[in-house]
Amino acid sequence: MPLNLPNLLTWLRILLIPLMAGAFYLPDGWLTPSRTNILAAAFFGIAAVTDWLDGWLARKLGQTSAFGAFLDPVADKLMVAAALIVLIDLGRVAPLIALIIIGREITISALREWMAKAGKSASVAVSFVGKLKTMAQMIAIVLLLYFGPIGSVPTVEIGTVLIWIAALLTLVSMAYYLVMAARALQKSN
Repeated sequence: MPLNLPNLLTWLRILLIPLMAGAFYLPDGWLTPSRTNILAAAFFGIAAVTDWLDGWLARKLGQTSAFGAFLDPVADKLMVAAALIVLIDLGRVAPLIALIIIGREITISALREWMAKAGKSASVAVSFVGKLKTMAQMIAIVLLLYFGPIGSVPTVEIGTVLIWIAALLTLVSMAYYLVMAARALQKSN
């Protein structure tokens, strides 16, 4: 395992997961509900920024590695799944949303592994729709963890709309990846 800045940021993202989730399960009276929301949203927000930063730094510094390529998506999936489970527990996200998003992540991870074994991993490379889904999902989760207005900005309503948009984009991107994989496999037969 190469110990470099991008991989350290990925490990930081993994370490932030229990801190984000744990903020909601501290003993009563340790934090006000508002401070709990702020703390959890901050932990998730920092983790979301490291998701972008570690990949950018790995490319910029020439520190890409097979281990980093493995660990980064694992950290992403753990982070999102943990946040969605917490948000369901708090009644802020519909279970259907989590089923769609987590189910897609498992499906696409398995598809990518299968396509890599078939020598067709380029056919399931990250798409623009997948990036849009990730952006909507990350912003939505931060807003739903924060769960309060910022001035006159209705963050809960915006977060709710964005998480539904993310779920829709999740289905669209999954269909895209499945079609691309099917085409790549048909060409090889």
